[in-house]
Amino acid sequence: MIRNALWGIMPIVVTMMLALPGQAAPYAEMVIDARTGEVIRARNADARLHPASLTKMMTLYIAFEAVRRGEITLDTEVRISRNAANEPPSKLGLRAGQKIAFRYLIRAAAVKSANDAATAIGEAISGSEDAFSERMNRTALALGMTNTTFRNANGLTRSGHLSTARDMTTLGRRLFYDYPEYYNLFSRTTTDAGITQVRNTNRRLLNDYEGADGIKTGYTNAAGFNLVSSAQRGDVRIIATVFGGRSTATRNARIAELLDIGFASAPSRVTERRPSPPVYSVASRAGPSAPALSMRPVPRGTASVSMIYASASTQVAQPSPRPAPEAPRVEAQRVVVTRASTAGQNYGIELSAQRTRSAADKLLLRTALQELDTLDRALRRVDRVRNGFAPGFIGLSEREAQRACTRLRARDVDCSVVLGS
Repeated sequence: MIRNALWGIMPIVVTMMLALPGQAAPYAEMVIDARTGEVIRARNADARLHPASLTKMMTLYIAFEAVRRGEITLDTEVRISRNAANEPPSKLGLRAGQKIAFRYLIRAAAVKSANDAATAIGEAISGSEDAFSERMNRTALALGMTNTTFRNANGLTRSGHLSTARDMTTLGRRLFYDYPEYYNLFSRTTTDAGITQVRNTNRRLLNDYEGADGIKTGYTNAAGFNLVSSAQRGDVRIIATVFGGRSTATRNARIAELLDIGFASAPSRVTERRPSPPVYSVASRAGPSAPALSMRPVPRGTASVSMIYASASTQVAQPSPRPAPEAPRVEAQRVVVTRASTAGQNYGIELSAQRTRSAADKLLLRTALQELDTLDRALRRVDRVRNGFAPGFIGLSEREAQRACTRLRARDVDCSVVLGS
């Protein structure tokens, strides 16, 4: 692909403009080899800055996770709340009370960076934006994003809503590796969002840079022009991140320069090191008085879910223009399939929820046989949840759980490593 004649001189201009005093926001950047996670270049990568709509990468990560786990489907009709409909631009134009398929909310958030769609996603999954923010923060910790705090699903400026170039680069890599079936969304220059066709906020770079296929732009006055971008040439994939650009043009030119640095520096062949499955801790807490959180993020409308290590009751309000009444706390039935010694072993594996108990039992047995050397001595469990039966294994060391889950995922078996209290 041939760039515009001016493109070649833009990196020099960008470097000068980013260094000028009085810029819109503090500047940070990072470049990694996506295949290994190795850092190629970093500047202010751990400075906590405003992420703006880069936030939506986490909203989308959780949306993909929720679909995979059976908490919601792509065809679920989501009723739009007044809160979501009233979000400021960029927006899809949703109206309070209307219904729209969950898949169109995902497309609008990923491609158009629609704030109303992002808020609606959070409310559909967790019942409220605050509850969804708590899940975002739990997920961030599970992914190793240790310097990030989310306060909303869309990235609009809010006190304490901060992240870093390093954390957002990590999140971009996790989107590519953890949910490859959805990653093509980020390369679409246009898409059908149900009520209208929307155009990609990142289409200039997608069109101008050879191999670019994502990921997410972001802009607010406080943040400046942000971008996490990924590109692949041959067997090499590079992810570059910029916080605090002065304009779309200078930000894109700097990203292009950083991607060029990455491709020039990265070896043509390396041993790929995929990220380990995220580890969710039931011992984590949203605040001093918050109840213990279940290892499986709670499906919409579930009064309580009994998980592998503890019965954790979590109340979730149904998404609605008006707050729904709290559901009573009810202990879900816990079912032991078989027992094994679990002394000193605090880790486990969750599998995807099944519609019937029989299907859950069969999945447990099939999975145990696939990874017999690790899972044969583990305790097998099936828990009754709102959308069916959740099978899993407990009584593993962290190393055993990570190893087993990594090998299972290589066989297309959906699993998550979980940590008990």
